[in-house]
Amino acid sequence: MLTLHHLNNSRSQRILWLLEELGVEYKIEFYQRDSKTNLAPDSLRTVHPLGRSPVLTTPHGAIAESGAIVEYLVRHHATDAFSVPQDPEALQQYWFWLHFAEGSLMPPLVANLVLEKARQKGSKPFFIKPITNKLIDGILNAYYGPNLAQSLRYVESYLAKNTWFAGDAPSGADVQMIFPLESLVASGRAKDFTAIQGYVKRVHAREAYKAALEKGGEYAYA
Repeated sequence: MLTLHHLNNSRSQRILWLLEELGVEYKIEFYQRDSKTNLAPDSLRTVHPLGRSPVLTTPHGAIAESGAIVEYLVRHHATDAFSVPQDPEALQQYWFWLHFAEGSLMPPLVANLVLEKARQKGSKPFFIKPITNKLIDGILNAYYGPNLAQSLRYVESYLAKNTWFAGDAPSGADVQMIFPLESLVASGRAKDFTAIQGYVKRVHAREAYKAALEKGGEYAYA
């Protein structure tokens, strides 16, 4: 039996979607973020030393990292409708987007989020705040902002020509990409990217995604 260790408002929601798409028998262990720190509870460390979610316990042990979990599940439980693409071009896209999600898209997205939260908290004493804001603006404008904008333009151009990220049907690449894209749409950062918005709507309309959302509980996209 597979067990997904599921943290509210986290990347583990997309693993629930994959499990539903594959029709795999599984159970869920629920964990709640700390209301003050927003971090995962220490109890997750008893499942995996990193103490982060998602973690999937399998007959072969515990496995962490979304990409690794996606590859494990697709390798062991692929269906005719949800598998690794066989077409060489689609397979290449599969590998690319599977790793692009966390390797290129998420780092600047998380950095932007953290820096904006730092700005909102402000600085004490009050006269330090303009200096802090200037520093944050400098970091965002010099690297993270342009990096995220470039990635969004690239994703938008791809989705303008493709329904899914790897071939004619959803795959593990879509499972990886949905988390950052639905976060961007929910936060309003993707308001000018119609193809991305349409893609997120397509995923959210799938019955397996709806079932996963119902089972997963609280999930704030942004």
